[in-house]
Amino acid sequence: MPTVAVIPGAGQGSRFNSEKNKIFHTICGKPVVAYVLEVFQHLDIIDEIIPVLRDCDLKDGELIIKKYGISKVKRIAPGGQIRQQSVLNAIKLIDDKSACVVIHDGARPFITPKLVLECVESLSECDGTVAAVNIKDTVKTVRDNLYVEKTLKRQELMAVQTPQVFRYETIYNAYERALADNIEFTDDTSAVEHYGGKIKIVPSFYGNIKITTKEDMDYAEFIVSRGGFTR
Repeated sequence: MPTVAVIPGAGQGSRFNSEKNKIFHTICGKPVVAYVLEVFQHLDIIDEIIPVLRDCDLKDGELIIKKYGISKVKRIAPGGQIRQQSVLNAIKLIDDKSACVVIHDGARPFITPKLVLECVESLSECDGTVAAVNIKDTVKTVRDNLYVEKTLKRQELMAVQTPQVFRYETIYNAYERALADNIEFTDDTSAVEHYGGKIKIVPSFYGNIKITTKEDMDYAEFIVSRGGFTR
């Protein structure tokens, strides 16, 4: 079964507060997305990488792909108005409908080969897998951003990350149905869950951060300067 990595990188990045796409900002001299692409380039199980980029970012993306020798990129999918449209655009480019699809954020640079493999290997037991970590803080539901309504049980909560892995047919059908039903989901597993799919958690690590704000870049610089993660 071929395995294709889809790398969404077409978000607006409003919280990052920069005109330039955050995935092109550098951590110790290397673009954020280059860290991601290199991991999938060197993983033997990955047959193809499909980045998702806005039209205005194509030139920058192509330069990075060439500079870092990412030969598994054969085509780039166009970004959509929302994330799930972007992912669906990439999925539609996959030729082999029996493929395993690994979806990983282009702004999550510290992904490790081990975690990717664990997410792929666990797919045989379910309809999708997702990397996740236990919540550290106590979480409360609130009303009007002012008043606590309920304290949730921390032991029942996890923060999901990427990779998120599916068989082609599973994620394609879920997003096609979501499009027809006019439903928007915040992550890929949510779409599969909504239509009855069984999702398995794959334990991740707290360092698998998503670059969201410029403070995250400071943390990322520190991590890389210390040698990165070896999980």
